[in-house]
Amino acid sequence: MRLVQLTVPTGKRQLILERLEERGIDYVLTDENSNRDYTAVVYFPLPSPAVEPVLDELDEAGVDEDAYTVVVDAETVVSRRFESLREEYENGDVATDRISRQELEAEADSLTPTFAVYAIMTVISAVVATAGLLLDSPAVVVGSMVIAPLIGPALGLCVGSVIADEELFKESLLYQIVGIVLAIGAAAIFAWLVRMTNIVPPGLNIGSVGEISERLAPDLLSLVIALGAGVAGIISIATGTSVALVGVMIAAALIPPAAAAGIAIAWGQPSAAIGSTALVLVNVLSVNLAGLLTLWWAGYRPENLFSLGETQQRVRRRVIGLAVIVLVFAMFLGAITYSSYAVATFEENARIETEMVLSQEEFAEYQLLEFEVIMDDDYPFVGPERVIVTIGGPQGEISPALADTLYERINRHADNPVGVEIRSVGITER
Repeated sequence: MRLVQLTVPTGKRQLILERLEERGIDYVLTDENSNRDYTAVVYFPLPSPAVEPVLDELDEAGVDEDAYTVVVDAETVVSRRFESLREEYENGDVATDRISRQELEAEADSLTPTFAVYAIMTVISAVVATAGLLLDSPAVVVGSMVIAPLIGPALGLCVGSVIADEELFKESLLYQIVGIVLAIGAAAIFAWLVRMTNIVPPGLNIGSVGEISERLAPDLLSLVIALGAGVAGIISIATGTSVALVGVMIAAALIPPAAAAGIAIAWGQPSAAIGSTALVLVNVLSVNLAGLLTLWWAGYRPENLFSLGETQQRVRRRVIGLAVIVLVFAMFLGAITYSSYAVATFEENARIETEMVLSQEEFAEYQLLEFEVIMDDDYPFVGPERVIVTIGGPQGEISPALADTLYERINRHADNPVGVEIRSVGITER
């Protein structure tokens, strides 16, 4: 429910009141004595889905842009006429739950802080995320998402597109571009300082840190996260619900990958930064694509219906452009996903082969204790570099026949030669 406060321009008083009466809207009228170009201020309650059509009709009746309209939440309205309005406008579909176009634009604009605040908070968020990744601490990484001010620009671009507010669109686009550059740059500088001052162990292999490695070789599931964040974010703002948790979701799709890219750059591994940088870009584009489609589906259109056709064409072009770029990145992520699948398949087959070899009668004296596949550092398409097989058996040297057999059988499932390292643990029976 909303309470609308509307200034009545000179000469439009009777016309506006007649429109409210025709729609069965209760109102309170107070005279205006400020010697301005308004004769009165009218207050009237409306169901949320009625705000946009009623304000559009009043604009047509002559409410000038120089006048002001205030729309605030109303906790409770007790009125038979209001209940009739609710029955008329609330029919259980998406349009019933969404806020008005005017409120949407104001909300999207308010979610974007000033540039200085946005830049500072983005840098702090990236630095905290970098520390969390290097510490392999999920809790710290989540904390970095909470302070990231990314939801405003992400949703502002979508809102600006569908309501034909090009100024909001361009501002949001600039914020997003600057945000990506700042996040990756701040993460790279901070990670370089950490490395140079030996705060982390010298020679740290970033691929061995779980929180980092999963973002250096992202897969298609990351795309699902971004699309879900975009849809959830736009629905939350369009229905007037809390956007705080959704903001964390959008930050989850952007800040940790940006921090991982910065760490890879600081460690002098630009190839390792390719996957995480691609993940940042595809996530940004996916959030915007999902937001645009959701807003248009929810029924938001520009105020001036004469510009509807032009806006529709503009939105269609942007959706198609985003979809094509996202598809290209999705193919890249798909290739990484297939590479991960191939590695998992190799590991499973290599383990089975090892167990089958050790089950043969001539090697019955040995038993498999541990099996490990070591990956190379060719990010984002990592592959098996060597296999470490730890076996238990009689003390002494490993049978050359066993080593040759394991090497041959394991490499049957590898596209490139894979080293096989056999470690023996002596077992003494008593």
